[in-house]
Amino acid sequence: MRAEVSRSAQHTPVASPLVGEAGAAKRRREGFPGPPPQGGREPAQSASRTSLVPRVRENCSEGNPKNRNGLDPQALLAWYDRHRRKLPWRAGAGERADPYRVWLSEIMLQQTRVSTVLPYYAKFLERWPSVRALAAAPLEEVLKVWAGLGYYARARNLHACARALIERHGGEFPHEESELRTLPGIGAYTAAAIAAIAFGRRASPVDGNVERVIARLFRVEAALPAAKAEIRRRAQTLTPETRAGDFAQAMMDLGATICTPASPGCDVCPWTADCSARRRGDAEDFPRRETKPAAKLRRGAAFFVLRPNRGVLVRSRPPRGLLGGMTELPTTQWTADFDARRALLAAPRLSSRQRWRRVPGVVTHVFTHFPLELIVYGTEVSARTLAPTGARFVPLDRLHDEALPNVMRKVVALALGGMGNRDVSPAPSRRAAWRAVRR
Repeated sequence: MRAEVSRSAQHTPVASPLVGEAGAAKRRREGFPGPPPQGGREPAQSASRTSLVPRVRENCSEGNPKNRNGLDPQALLAWYDRHRRKLPWRAGAGERADPYRVWLSEIMLQQTRVSTVLPYYAKFLERWPSVRALAAAPLEEVLKVWAGLGYYARARNLHACARALIERHGGEFPHEESELRTLPGIGAYTAAAIAAIAFGRRASPVDGNVERVIARLFRVEAALPAAKAEIRRRAQTLTPETRAGDFAQAMMDLGATICTPASPGCDVCPWTADCSARRRGDAEDFPRRETKPAAKLRRGAAFFVLRPNRGVLVRSRPPRGLLGGMTELPTTQWTADFDARRALLAAPRLSSRQRWRRVPGVVTHVFTHFPLELIVYGTEVSARTLAPTGARFVPLDRLHDEALPNVMRKVVALALGGMGNRDVSPAPSRRAAWRAVRR
């Protein structure tokens, strides 16, 4: 599946010198684009481009004729053979891909940059080198190792999928898209990616980078998300019968390093002569997108409780829903109509002598569907203080072992920075909060 394409006369590259970090416009003007960056599916906005572009347009190998729109899959594959990114989950040329590694990387890469994924991928692979090892692990441990990567439903689905593979398929991945899609957390894109990359099936995974490439090649006028069906159909017409896995990864690399949202490197694209948007000079206008209404801001309060032995009060969120099963500091509900005067009504009750103080600053965080702002209250309690029902004290220096999401890491950082600050202001009393409620 990973065999190299022969470097015949029809695959003669046009070579040019490489330069450093100059701007994309300057590189194109001078004709010296740089090498592709190591990145993920997301485009590197300032990425330099490769200069060794195979100009394969007029002739095609018999096994992979030109697409009826004039686009030659072999041109992209020849470019990919020279400039494929080296990523730890990718098999080398001529090697067979490991389905477990392909699946793990595809789940982690969903809406996450490669640079962010790399250390988590290495940690996961070291801890759980196989589907069986992952399926045998407690979900709590999986969530702890995932903490900080975001989109935590992925971790729960990853664990559920591993167990489903053991129960339904003896620990082996199905080869067909239709079977793969029956597994937890595997949708159309991931199923196509696994089928193509791991098993060589003629499947066409379409992520954000591929959407952008296809929308420009064919100048798709419909706006996303309505255009998704047309883009998928056109992607399928391009996918060759052979080397489908390499072709899928080549499309991802093309979108990540050359066909970027801003300043695309059209001059070094292997399909430059056949790209409809490039010919019209409006590549940056594609893909079209519908204007989304602004997400409504939600607000709330978090409560930081510290014992003299550096124990911090935490609790676990419900297993389902946002941040399901993750560790958090006690908080109020997060709502659009949050009233800070009533915040202390939701504060944990620890002793009659505790005094809450408002920590200066606000924690801001953006979830997929809404932005969030949290104010933080802090208090210090005696070493003998017991945790309320459903909560527990965790040593501050062991918080990294907890499944603590990024928003809670921000809360802890703000609290630790503010608890010793003289500007920390006394919070209104619980009695004052009740008066606010009655008003």
